[in-house]
Amino acid sequence: MTPTERSEDVTPTGPGEGMTPTGRSGETARVHVPDAVRARRAQRSFDPAAPVPRAVLRDLVDLASRAPSAGASQGWDFLVLSRSHDVARYWEVTTEAGRAPDRWLRGLRTAPALVVAWSREEAYRERYALVDKASGDHAPVDLAARWPVPYWHVDTGMAVALLLLGAEDAGLGACPFGVPTARVDAVRAAFGVPPDRTPVMA
Repeated sequence: MTPTERSEDVTPTGPGEGMTPTGRSGETARVHVPDAVRARRAQRSFDPAAPVPRAVLRDLVDLASRAPSAGASQGWDFLVLSRSHDVARYWEVTTEAGRAPDRWLRGLRTAPALVVAWSREEAYRERYALVDKASGDHAPVDLAARWPVPYWHVDTGMAVALLLLGAEDAGLGACPFGVPTARVDAVRAAFGVPPDRTPVMA
């Protein structure tokens, strides 16, 4: 399962609470890659009164889902928040109580939508346990010993890069940032994210 969608416009369907399969419509995304790469900048303040349309959010998640991944494992999920109360809830559970937001945080909190990318290690373990990826003696594959880095995180990062380029191509500002380690469980609890997911970037 891939994106978690919580939005007025994006209706959750599929397995798991709020977890939906990535839509693959077969439509070709018209991303002008060199232009998008050169033009992309981290935007840290937004117009909260300008919502991101449902079709755009779905297209961005679809673009992200087409990133390369080890063994085509696609071990990622996307928590999409576009309802104002969901966005506000995210900032509430990730900000220390009583802490006055600094300039950076005040700017980011004006974003009308958030997309949090999560990696899932088990998707890779399941994939590499299959016959075409298993070792010759069919013993379980030790991915930690086989790989120099956890590719479930790397691949999710590549998916985020595609999403950022898609946002640029759509004329949207975006800024990648991390979920505070101490607040990860609070985000999981607030939005029904399974415990085996790790937030890579928002």
